[in-house]
Amino acid sequence: MASRYDDELWELIPGEPGPPPDHLRRFVSALGRVEHALDLGCGDGRLTLELDAAALTAADVSRVALERTRERLTGRSAELIELEPDAPLPLPDSIYDLVLCAETIEHVRDVQLLFSETRRVLRPGGRVAITTPAQGRVTALKALVRGFESRFDPLSPHLRFFTPRSLSGVLGDMGFAIESLRRERGSLVAIAHTGTGRSDSSPVREKPPLRPRQGTI
Repeated sequence: MASRYDDELWELIPGEPGPPPDHLRRFVSALGRVEHALDLGCGDGRLTLELDAAALTAADVSRVALERTRERLTGRSAELIELEPDAPLPLPDSIYDLVLCAETIEHVRDVQLLFSETRRVLRPGGRVAITTPAQGRVTALKALVRGFESRFDPLSPHLRFFTPRSLSGVLGDMGFAIESLRRERGSLVAIAHTGTGRSDSSPVREKPPLRPRQGTI
């Protein structure tokens, strides 16, 4: 079942919004050639185009976004999958060498489920590549000076806010070993692979105990 909320958001975005930010395009292009890649939360497919894979899957909760991806990938063989929000991925275990989550995790309600499912569908040693808006001390300072509402719009589709430390912690908790994590032009860009995260001797928590959530409806 497609997300009506996400469909309505995509309908507000022009069909041709221009190229993606150059630093994100370079990051995805630099991931290199893989056998099988999944763009999880592909949106309109602008970054999907930058993936170099023998077999490509693009997935999203928005039917509108997927249709735009279909048009953008014309002439390229790709499988498109409509996802159900807050549900396990309708995909088999251990089939992807690479999962891209570009500008996606900040929109997700159940981040633990997302990363648990990402790890499940990755092959041993497979990589997840992530981009998300960077938060940190500068964010806090701007909120202090200009007011909290200047940085956190209650109508924004962004539900999660990540600093380098919090993103690193979540990935480690979910059993990923980080290869790289840096800030670049207002974004966090990270690559991690399936492993045991915190240390090779520590047990993997497929889904850690849920933390209390405030302000949920």
